[in-house]
Amino acid sequence: MDTFAQALEIQRVLERFTEWLEEFGEVSLDHQSFYAGPIGRRAKSLYYRHKAIGTAAVAPMVLCEAFFPSARKWFHHPMRLPIADAHFAMGFAYLYETSGQGYYFDKAAHFLEVLQRTRCTDFKEFCWGYPFDWITRNGAIPAGTPLITTTPYAFEAFLHMEQLQPHLKWRRILESIARHVCNDIKDFKLSGTASTCTYTPFDKVGVVNASAYRAFTLTSAAKFFGDEHFLKVAEHNLNFVLESQNEDGSWPYAVDGKRNFVDHFHTCFVMKALAKIYFLTGNDDCMSALGRGVDYYLRNLFSEDGMPQPFARAPRLTVYRHELYDCAECVNLCLLLRNHFPQLERVLETVMTGILKDWVKPDGSFRSRQLLFGWDNVPMHRWGQSQMFRSLAFYLYQARTANAKNHDNLDSKYYVRDLRAA
Repeated sequence: MDTFAQALEIQRVLERFTEWLEEFGEVSLDHQSFYAGPIGRRAKSLYYRHKAIGTAAVAPMVLCEAFFPSARKWFHHPMRLPIADAHFAMGFAYLYETSGQGYYFDKAAHFLEVLQRTRCTDFKEFCWGYPFDWITRNGAIPAGTPLITTTPYAFEAFLHMEQLQPHLKWRRILESIARHVCNDIKDFKLSGTASTCTYTPFDKVGVVNASAYRAFTLTSAAKFFGDEHFLKVAEHNLNFVLESQNEDGSWPYAVDGKRNFVDHFHTCFVMKALAKIYFLTGNDDCMSALGRGVDYYLRNLFSEDGMPQPFARAPRLTVYRHELYDCAECVNLCLLLRNHFPQLERVLETVMTGILKDWVKPDGSFRSRQLLFGWDNVPMHRWGQSQMFRSLAFYLYQARTANAKNHDNLDSKYYVRDLRAA
């Protein structure tokens, strides 16, 4: 399919998805629904404390995930997830830029209004987390706890809209988010030049993508507001991310000696952050790391059919073949870097063809996972629907406005062209 024909097909897919979202609604079940309710939380907690007994406790949920994914509805109710709302806002903002239709701007603004209502209310500054208690190997993270892997998406969404149509309220919220990311998320020094940051304001350190998110957000804030302090804090987190890269070009999930798995979308998170920082600052160390990272990525994180593979090093049994989330993040990464790494153009073409062929459902939504047998068709806004919507809208934006001839635009003007102090 040529680029023009593919752009037309993507436009139709996005229009149908928009109609589906209007009818389906803005809350959904989630990847974590099996473990968000009281039964799942207890089972998962037991698994982390007593592996043998806990394995038996979580086995029914793992089996449901593999063979009966719609059973999620028995374990927890549909939720509104701030990550999804931020991605929906950005996707509609791209559609507005591409089409000029005010409807899309209004939809994007609506999701910003939602984000203002769903912030973590126990904190002075604007920040976001999960609306459920999240059980991790380090204990429970209560609902409403800010996450450095969630808040940056809200920052990007508000920045996107602020640069389309400046609004004092949005600017004030951006300032507040930047203060939260700088002050409430804590740094732990690892060397004279590198610091790792916490995942929440309260927990331990060492998660690589967490520091990548913070480094990018503060770099973006530094450029937008002209604040060198943000940039100085960001540089220490950036150095940690660069120093955490393995010799083979990969990044472990964490450097705690326990969570050294390498997976698709966390790898994309890290490389997207490095790419955006590079385009903001021209830091050659970022591009050097990306060169090694892209080489590893292409060799280890795709299956024989050319579609994203969930893990290069899996931490546990995997009950699915492919993940919508991986596909969405792959598209994002390829769009950001294809001008610097032409081999990503072929990857993008293969993945886009696969998405349009197999992942778009008749109702306009997307399949969530290709299981070992069959598909998981449960729509989960946070676990792929919103990310794929935003990725395809970004693809269409590039195709229509730049005619795919200047991919250095990246997530383009929001990282380079229009970054300025108002």
